[in-house]
Amino acid sequence: MRQASIHRKTLETDVELDLFLDAGEEQGVKVQTGVGFFDHMLTLMAHWAGFGLKVQCRGDLHVDAHHSMEDVGICLGQALAKALGDKKGINRVGRASVPLDEALCQCVLDISGRPYLVYRGEEILPGLIAGQEKDVYREFFKSLASNSGMNLHLSFHYGQNGHHLMEAAFKSLGLALRQAVALDRTELLSTKGVLD
Repeated sequence: MRQASIHRKTLETDVELDLFLDAGEEQGVKVQTGVGFFDHMLTLMAHWAGFGLKVQCRGDLHVDAHHSMEDVGICLGQALAKALGDKKGINRVGRASVPLDEALCQCVLDISGRPYLVYRGEEILPGLIAGQEKDVYREFFKSLASNSGMNLHLSFHYGQNGHHLMEAAFKSLGLALRQAVALDRTELLSTKGVLD
């Protein structure tokens, strides 16, 4: 079973995260970061990816949610990289477009070992989403991409409701990850023989 556990403790946060790529329903999803809407988004992502996910974060929420969300992104990225190991046999690339009422978001990703984030359309996001600055979500996605070695492109095409827009983003991320980590091949999907 492809799985990984990460514990990261700093002066700002204490994060414990367990990720199960192949036994989502058996392992379940339980997320407690102290940021309710973020918990909801991570739960959606894991469910749509078919992952088991346990996250416990104790962070400096008296400051804001930035450190907690960024550090959860770091830990989730590290866990994904660790669980995938040498990446042999994975599809590597995934993509999905998800609508939610008036909103539409697309995610395209490549678990290539070359981290990069393209985050388009954020100007249509409201300044605050469920009480947090919209920027904290970009920082989460940036940390996830950097620490997993993922080329991640998220595009907010249109919408008016911040909740709907962000939910479409996390659902599309989950579906794209489900495609990318699937073991549909026998070899490493790279003509150069390595993913880095």
